[in-house]
Parts: sequence; C-alpha cells; structure tokens
Amino acid sequence: SEEIMEESVTYQDIIQKGVQKGLQQGLDRGKQEEALLLVIRQLTLRLGLLDPVLQQQIEGLSITRLEELSEALLDFNTATDLAVWLEHG
Repeated sequence: SEEIMEESVTYQDIIQKGVQKGLQQGLDRGKQEEALLLVIRQLTLRLGLLDPVLQQQIEGLSITRLEELSEALLDFNTATDLAVWLEHG
C-alpha cells in the first residue's frame, strides 16, 4: 500500500513537470510568434511589402534574433539592408 502511494506521488510529480514544461513551451512559442508579427509589421511600414524569400528567412529566426532585428531595422533604408543583415547576422 505504501509503495503504491509512493509510486502515485512520483507519477503525479512527473505529470506535473510535464504539464509545466508544456505550458512553458507554449508561452515561448507565443512570445516568438508575437515578436515575429511585430518585426514583420515594422519592416513592412519601413520598407514596404517584403519579398517572400526575405519573409521566410525572418520567420525562421529565433526570438533572440528577432529582438536583434527589431533594433537593427531602425537603420534600414532598403530591402537590401535587410537582406545583408540576414546574410551576415
């Protein structure tokens, strides 16, 4: 009976950790999607309609790189500036 209880507590702990990990992954994904939408919007306002190839490259960036791009884009004047940043970043 005691072994069953310990197994149950261990099982519940594993389940709880799995739920927490899943929630964190969901939050991280949400933050990345939000950052992506914001950067795409900023770039579109600054440079006009984005080339689909450049947009695909942006969609593949990590949240850290999206944050860096959100600062770098303030210095962009053309889509070429964006392309160069994506190549060398």
